[in-house]
Amino acid sequence: MTIFAKGLGLVAAAATAATFAAAPARAEFINVLTGGTSGVYYPLGVALAKIYGDNIPGARTQVQSTKASVENLNLINQGKGEIALTLGDSLALAWQGDAEAGFPAPLTKLRGIAAVYPNFVQIVASKDSGITTLADLKGRSLSVGAPKSGTELNARAILAAAGMAYGDLSKTEYLPFAESVELIKNRQLDATLQSAGLGVASIKDLATSVPVTVVAVPPEVVTALGAPFVAGVIPAGTYEGQTEDVATVAVVNFLVTHEDVSEETVYQMTKLLFENLPAMVAAHNAARAISLEKARDGMPLPLHPGAERYYKEKGLM
Repeated sequence: MTIFAKGLGLVAAAATAATFAAAPARAEFINVLTGGTSGVYYPLGVALAKIYGDNIPGARTQVQSTKASVENLNLINQGKGEIALTLGDSLALAWQGDAEAGFPAPLTKLRGIAAVYPNFVQIVASKDSGITTLADLKGRSLSVGAPKSGTELNARAILAAAGMAYGDLSKTEYLPFAESVELIKNRQLDATLQSAGLGVASIKDLATSVPVTVVAVPPEVVTALGAPFVAGVIPAGTYEGQTEDVATVAVVNFLVTHEDVSEETVYQMTKLLFENLPAMVAAHNAARAISLEKARDGMPLPLHPGAERYYKEKGLM
């Protein structure tokens, strides 16, 4: 081969290398699994999708409204989402495999990203119903959330810890937050149990529409529930007409992914979450409780290597 031909070959090889170097990375699709649009998961999911879309080069994001925890965990395990919000008790049951909770077999592809904020179980009754205590729910109608949702699992657990079951109610409705509120407004339902961040839009809407009572979950019920449930307080003024603090029970929410999402993508999703907390708080006040220091607290399954990499980088592991 002549020197000239060799030179042309080198130029062509350099041009090819430059073309590959300039080619954009494969577009990353990030589907964010949330909950009903009137809950807290949805606005936080919208905020995450924007953060990821703006900061992960080539990322395309989507927000999917779901029935929340149980559906989210099953979808994530099937690879039908890249990141999801879930309640801690649902997550523990999914990892173990609990058919009654909606997990016929252990969801072994799940991986943890971060503990985020606590959900507070909020039981709200119309004033007209006369319900003022948990025991008063006997013989009354109650909406417990979508079937086998995280909220519904919470409802079952709380009633059992209080010595009750759905059979003790006059009627059990399995409805999302917004639909439950509409029934109470129309005097077709006495009370709703909603597991969500404080100041959830559905209960705010209800409290500004009709007089309500926020019903306490007594300490002895919290003790009977045990981990992962902890005592919580709904501060006075959280909802219209609520003049006093109300004792309740709380359970931490988690962000999860699955093992097939790349380490780099999960690293970026974890990093960007903690670097953009003001945007999360702007989406919903519940995000004020998100803290890097508490990110691994109570995680009931292994971390994804991408999340682990970020925590090691921050000196937390």
